[in-house]
Amino acid sequence: MTLRLAQPSDAASIAALSIEVWIGTYLKTGVSGFFADYALAEFTATKMNALILDATQHIIVSDNETGIDGFIRLTTGNAAPVEGCSNLEISTLYVQPRHHGKGGGRSLLHAGLKYARTQGAASVWLATNVENTPAIAFYLGHGFVQVGQTDFLIRDRAYRNNVYRIPLYWNAASEA
Repeated sequence: MTLRLAQPSDAASIAALSIEVWIGTYLKTGVSGFFADYALAEFTATKMNALILDATQHIIVSDNETGIDGFIRLTTGNAAPVEGCSNLEISTLYVQPRHHGKGGGRSLLHAGLKYARTQGAASVWLATNVENTPAIAFYLGHGFVQVGQTDFLIRDRAYRNNVYRIPLYWNAASEA
């Protein structure tokens, strides 16, 4: 596994991985037209390419011998939906399910937090669905603390998300 910055040539792979992870995580009993329309409109190579080229986005991919198996996307300038957070968000951290438990998510998270420290952020925040217990356990296990709730909107439907924050205390040991 190699971590590297995303390139425009990665856009289609990131889009496909996003569809796989999003559908596998949130659609447990079937794929309705409502969610299929959302996933196919939201996770496109064109949109991913635009994110890769956007200066407010920092995307690191995990690349194995056959392709991308995960990525983290940090967004600068995103105000948190709760007080006490910086404007640096972990917008996405996706790892293919068959690669869970192999250290890829941890490596991507650490690389993202290292980047955040270089940007001088005092903290990083993220939101995850309240029913996504594996992600919640992962973030809590890495030092994040729940600081509030918000809603994720798809058209006129709201889905409850927890908001998590982690302070970024820099020291030499945290870089090891």
